[in-house]
Amino acid sequence: METRQHEPVSSGLRVRCFTKAPKTRFRAFALLAFTAAATLVHAGPANAEPYPSRPVTLIVPQAAGGTNDIVGRLVGQKLGEVMNNASVVVDNRPGAGGNIGTQLVAKGPKDGYTLLMTISSSQAINPALYRNPGFDPVKDFKPVGLIGAVPNVLLVNPSFPAKDFNEFLKLARQKGANYQYASAGNGTLNHLLGEMLNSMAGISLQHVPYKGVAPALNDVLGGQLPIVFASLPSALAHIKAGKLRALAVSGDRRSPVLPDVPTIAEAVPGYNGTLWIGLFAPAGVPADVLATLQEATRKALAAKDLRDKLDQQGVEIAPPTSPEQFSKLLQDDLAKWARIVKASGAAVD
Repeated sequence: METRQHEPVSSGLRVRCFTKAPKTRFRAFALLAFTAAATLVHAGPANAEPYPSRPVTLIVPQAAGGTNDIVGRLVGQKLGEVMNNASVVVDNRPGAGGNIGTQLVAKGPKDGYTLLMTISSSQAINPALYRNPGFDPVKDFKPVGLIGAVPNVLLVNPSFPAKDFNEFLKLARQKGANYQYASAGNGTLNHLLGEMLNSMAGISLQHVPYKGVAPALNDVLGGQLPIVFASLPSALAHIKAGKLRALAVSGDRRSPVLPDVPTIAEAVPGYNGTLWIGLFAPAGVPADVLATLQEATRKALAAKDLRDKLDQQGVEIAPPTSPEQFSKLLQDDLAKWARIVKASGAAVD
C-alpha cells in the first residue's frame, strides 16, 4: 500500500507520516498501548516498598535516663525484632515538660517513620497546664499501643532525718519547715505530685525544676537537694544500692518491686498519681501502616523477654488494650488532670 512522506514547512526535522497505514499496524499499536497501560496500573502496588523499609524513629520527649527513655529503648528494640528486624532508633527531644518532642511528631511527616513514645504527664497533663502546648493530644495523634503503668516514688537522700513516710510528714508539718524537692521540670508529673501532696497533706514543699529526671536525681544523690519525686524505673537501681531511700509510692497500691514501701494514700487518703506510657503515631498516617504498628506493638508486648525486662524495671505491663480503649483512657485522664491542675493553681506559660 502506498505511503507518502511530507516535509513540515515550520521545521527542519524530517517527519515520516503515513496517510494510510495498514490495519495490522493499528492493531499492533493498540495492543501495545493496552499492555503498557495494564502494566502501569499493576506496577504501583507490586513495586511499593513494604513498611518499614527504612529506620523508624521513636521520639522520646524526655531526657535520657528517665522512665520513658528506659521503656522506649526496650520496646523499640523488640518492635524492630517483630517487624522483620527493622531498625528502630530512640531520639530524645526533652524540653518544656515534653512539649518540644511532642510538637515535633505532631507537625512532622505522616508516613509512620516518626513515632511518639510518651508518658501521661506530657500527653494528658500539659494541655491543662500550658497556655499553648503546641499540639492537640487527641486530634494530632493516633493511638498505637498502651505500654504500661509506672508508679512514682517519693525519695530522699539517705542523710535525710526521716526514715519513713510518717516521719517525713511530721517534719514537713513543723512550723518553719522549708524543704525543697526536685522534679523533672515544670509541669511534669513529678512536679504536680508534689503540688498534690502539699495541698492534700497540708505541707509546703518548695519545687525546684530540672531539665529531666536524671539531673534531678543526680542532685539528690549528691545531697544538693534532699527530696525528689521520680518514676520507679529511673530510681530503682539507686534504691537497691542504698543511695536513695524510698519513703512512699504514688499509686493506689504498693509496687510488687517495693512491697515494703507504703503508698502515699495510706497516710493521705485519696492521693493517687500513676504514670502511663504509650506509643502514638501522628494523625494522617496511612491506615495500613497504623495497623502494622498496632499489631507489632501487640506482639512485642506479648513477648516474654520484653515483659520480664519491663517487670524488672517496675513497669506494670498493660493488659491487651484496643486503640479505642487507649483513646478513652487518654480522654478520661485529660479531664482528671484538668481538675487537679486547676485545683492546684499550677500553670506554665
